[in-house]
Amino acid sequence: MRYRQTALPAFVIAAALAGPAAAQETEENTIVVTAQRDNATEIVNGGDAGVLGDKPAEDLPFSIRSFDETLIYNQQPLTIGDVLDNDPTVRTTYGFGNAAEQFVIRGFALFGDDVGVNGLYGIAPRQLIAPELFDEVQVLNGATAFLNGAAPGGSGLGGSVNLQLKRAGAQDVARVTANFVGEEHVGGSFDVSRRFGSAGQFGLRVNGAYRDGEVSVDREDRRTQVLGAAFDYDSGPFRAVLDMAYQEVRVDSLRPKVTLAGFIPDVPEADANYAQDYTYTELRDIFGTLSLEYDLGPDALLYARAGVRDGDEEGIYGGITVTDAATGDGTSGFHSFIPYEQSNQSVEAGLRAGFNLGSITHEINVGGNAIWQEDRTAYDFFNPFDTNLYDPAQVAPQATAFVGGDLDDPFPITKRELTSFFVSDTIGFAGDRVMLTGGVRYQEIAVDGFSYFGGALTTSYNENRWTPVAGLVVKPSDGLSLYANYIEALQQGPTAPVDPALSNSGAVLAPRVSEQYEIGGKLALGPVFASLALYRIERPGEGVTTEGGQQVFSYVGEAQHEGIELTLNGEVAPGLRLITGLAVNDAEFDNGLEVIGVPDFTFNANAEWDLPFLPGATLTGRVTHTGEQAADSAGALTLDSWTVVDLGARYVFAAGHKPVTLRLTVDNVFDEAYWASAFDVFAPAVLQGAPRTVKASASIAF
Repeated sequence: MRYRQTALPAFVIAAALAGPAAAQETEENTIVVTAQRDNATEIVNGGDAGVLGDKPAEDLPFSIRSFDETLIYNQQPLTIGDVLDNDPTVRTTYGFGNAAEQFVIRGFALFGDDVGVNGLYGIAPRQLIAPELFDEVQVLNGATAFLNGAAPGGSGLGGSVNLQLKRAGAQDVARVTANFVGEEHVGGSFDVSRRFGSAGQFGLRVNGAYRDGEVSVDREDRRTQVLGAAFDYDSGPFRAVLDMAYQEVRVDSLRPKVTLAGFIPDVPEADANYAQDYTYTELRDIFGTLSLEYDLGPDALLYARAGVRDGDEEGIYGGITVTDAATGDGTSGFHSFIPYEQSNQSVEAGLRAGFNLGSITHEINVGGNAIWQEDRTAYDFFNPFDTNLYDPAQVAPQATAFVGGDLDDPFPITKRELTSFFVSDTIGFAGDRVMLTGGVRYQEIAVDGFSYFGGALTTSYNENRWTPVAGLVVKPSDGLSLYANYIEALQQGPTAPVDPALSNSGAVLAPRVSEQYEIGGKLALGPVFASLALYRIERPGEGVTTEGGQQVFSYVGEAQHEGIELTLNGEVAPGLRLITGLAVNDAEFDNGLEVIGVPDFTFNANAEWDLPFLPGATLTGRVTHTGEQAADSAGALTLDSWTVVDLGARYVFAAGHKPVTLRLTVDNVFDEAYWASAFDVFAPAVLQGAPRTVKASASIAF
């Protein structure tokens, strides 16, 4: 018997066929939408405020914000400086003529040596820091000596940067990324995070990256390899985290600084490189921290943390001094070979406890910290040779001009010991709508300096000081926070440049004290956050004077820095996110001399737009403007203002039910050639900005 087939209505057949496809499409759409949201670049308005703990910005009498790992994945920065370029109040430059990033905040330098890791100084790699290891890059504007203690390198008066190493979170992570930068700089990274145990009390996160090849500057080659691991335990009242990291960075033919000889030369082509092929920097760092916390009660925390770092670096560093403005002819200056080893240890412990006395709340902080550092180094300076900024000649390394220390086995040149004790109380009135913070830190700085010629003790001091802090936060309405602060800081004195023309070459000056006054406000309007700060900072300046017919590096005058900072970030419209702001800076000495390398105006605007008509697609753009800055202390030489534009896009799609993110960015789209920054008190110099740089990456999350 044959059965007759019954024809079904067409819409029934279509629905039956489309059912599985529709379910799959819905699942893939969910994956894409979730991944696009997770990839959104945002700022965390708050962060680690040192002894005051991790706080939202509106509860602090300071300006603080954090860039999280989404920005690092999206922008593919090569160094921490590339991350901080997103901050309108920060500018990045190099110091000392080698690959040593330093940052300008409120007109004061922050050395790479003085960047914090997990709240501890002396643990971060000293010169260049690869960003792949870190979950957050936190910026706190203003003097932070009470919050964190004195920075061991003597910098950081205008602000601090703290890096939080990656740790396992509530959600598991498994991501692999391949990337490309510049001419032929390629590499990849991985990031894996898991929680274990019956209640997820154990956490493990392992991440690493490797990159190598020529970047967008002609002949400049960079290699970076990093590996980090964090193991944590959370039982509820007791928490422990062990962070460990390894970093190795090599830069060949770094485009050097250009030392000025009474004029500012025309800028070479954007990708030009006037370095010698034999110049290089090689850095190796092993570092880590151990953090312990115990909840004594609902509002009482006992904590301790310790960190260590072992650093080993060497390099042949170069430069150029242009003596003929018309032709670009000049000399190499003294190229140098410098080995450098450093061993650091840092500890901190404290108690944070909150309680009420009637309607008044208190949060008490008490504790102390200590830092030990030993620098072992030597130097070999070569005779200068003739060269040209626009057509540099490649020559062999020249004969030694002067040498100091043991090049094969450097002995100690500087030993530092910084200890401090602190106590503070934050008193809350009217339901914490008014919060008054008062505190004091006893800071002691002991530094021994030794001769390069035999290692004899040449400089020794032990200075101490009580430095107070006072802060006020007033919240007149929901979302609005007004604040003011006064803070003093004791800082290690600067080190005189190694130069035979100085009678105290390499000497360390005695500590100096600074003062900061600041008022400001913060406003949260839904997903948008804005802040305004007005500040004044006073500190003894440094420079070169003549005493008894000899040049001496010493304190000169008092530097006075005043300014206004305005920032705004958040989702200003559905799918449209902004990170923007500006800073106005006025920095000068009381004797009328200019502070070198402080832009009078800076402005940034980052924008991201999730295209509503193309799910998974996001357009990105950034405008960075830096105003004029003095290139010499007399104010006779001034760098022109500059503006660069970066454009990009990223696209998320599902492949095998896994989100894949493609990113493409072009920095300095119009290939502007410009002098980006000026620096160096003893021998004023300028640094050229990066040329057009193409960046591409692909990530898949499992």
